[in-house]
Amino acid sequence: MGLKFLTLLVAAFALAACGSTPSNDEMATTTASGAAAADTGPMAAAVTPAPDSGLDPTSQEYLVVNVGDRVFFDFDRSDIRSDAQGTLEKVAVWMKTYPSVTMTIEGHCDERGTREYNLALGERRANSVYDYLVALGVDPSRLSTISYGKERPAVLGSTDDAWAQNRRGVFAIN
Repeated sequence: MGLKFLTLLVAAFALAACGSTPSNDEMATTTASGAAAADTGPMAAAVTPAPDSGLDPTSQEYLVVNVGDRVFFDFDRSDIRSDAQGTLEKVAVWMKTYPSVTMTIEGHCDERGTREYNLALGERRANSVYDYLVALGVDPSRLSTISYGKERPAVLGSTDDAWAQNRRGVFAIN
């Protein structure tokens, strides 16, 4: 079940990456009342509920399907990659749209390195994501961090692909 979900998630990210980027005029965010409001600022990433999805827009499932629930890191690094910035901007817009949501940012690592080293690296990764979201205007009191180091791999295996998917920051709604 977990592998099927992860495969579906990776496929969704791949399809999202293939889409065209709308112009500032085409971008909109959804207000709490459901009305679309034009937004031409740097965080104009559209976060609109799927009209017939039936998902609670404040649920973990909605976050996974419509916003994105993780970002990835390079080996032995905790800095935010350029390909993660769009996801973080969407998360920030989504959190501003739903001010009752709080979340924990989980820092994860691949299996290489000692337990202690990976716990520290996971903490740096979670803090890096936290700092980025706060810089985008998310209230810091709505965020917390935890490091799991290498203890909770998303993908089992000792391959470059498995390691790449395990070096991540994950958003878990509280």
